[in-house]
Amino acid sequence: MRRRTFLAALLMLPGLLAGPPVAAQGRSITVASTTSTEQSGLFGHLLPLFTRTTGIAVRVVALGTGQALDVGRRGDADVVFVHDRAAEQKFLSEGFATRRFPVMYNDFVLVGPRADPAGVRGRGTDIAAALQAIAARGAPFISRGDRSGTHAAELRLWQQAGISPAGQGWYKEIGQGMGPALNTAAAADAYLLADRGTWISFRNRQSLAILAEGDRRLFNQYGVMLVNPARHPQVRQAEGQAFIDWLVSPEGQRAIAEYRIDGQPLFFPNAGDPNG
Repeated sequence: MRRRTFLAALLMLPGLLAGPPVAAQGRSITVASTTSTEQSGLFGHLLPLFTRTTGIAVRVVALGTGQALDVGRRGDADVVFVHDRAAEQKFLSEGFATRRFPVMYNDFVLVGPRADPAGVRGRGTDIAAALQAIAARGAPFISRGDRSGTHAAELRLWQQAGISPAGQGWYKEIGQGMGPALNTAAAADAYLLADRGTWISFRNRQSLAILAEGDRRLFNQYGVMLVNPARHPQVRQAEGQAFIDWLVSPEGQRAIAEYRIDGQPLFFPNAGDPNG
């Protein structure tokens, strides 16, 4: 019996000496990203493919874009993957990254109750006219109010429509991500600006429907940046750059394009687009 146990231990020894897989030995990164990439299910699709290819594990901190960039500023993430071009350029100009890579795009949509009490459908694709109709009617509108890329886009659109909604009784800021904002709008029969990816993946729609889309001002570009290791030496530069390189590679771009729900694409890859 002892001899059999000893032989079994010897047989196991080479495996023990070989050690665990690379990812288990600590090759990992933290990515600060938007709630839309997480709540749409995109990361659930992409990250296992990336880890299988590279052996690098990815931990995602899903926040609004403004908060995700703040995480990068503190050096608490290796990579930021966000969607607010103006905020991204500020991050670059401050020296917290040295290069931004376009990855993919989709668009924003204005959703609201199918009954459409503000008459948004009659405004065609003009998002400014749609927001003006909501304000004129005083119809309930839910804002994320969380410094996210979606929130920043919403504020720009209100400004272009010539309206200051803050403080109005019909306008409610909730300070939460896209999923909770959609749930709140569904419960309140309210209007809301959403990214199309999270909208497609959202199941608790109740009476909500897309009421305005197609305006060029609703374009939604995503970019990715390595946090500058010169500012934060703890940044895992090689692993973080490997993630970026994979995202913009033919393999990563194909994986983004292949992610669909009910046959609908949620994001469109555009790495290398000089306007992205």
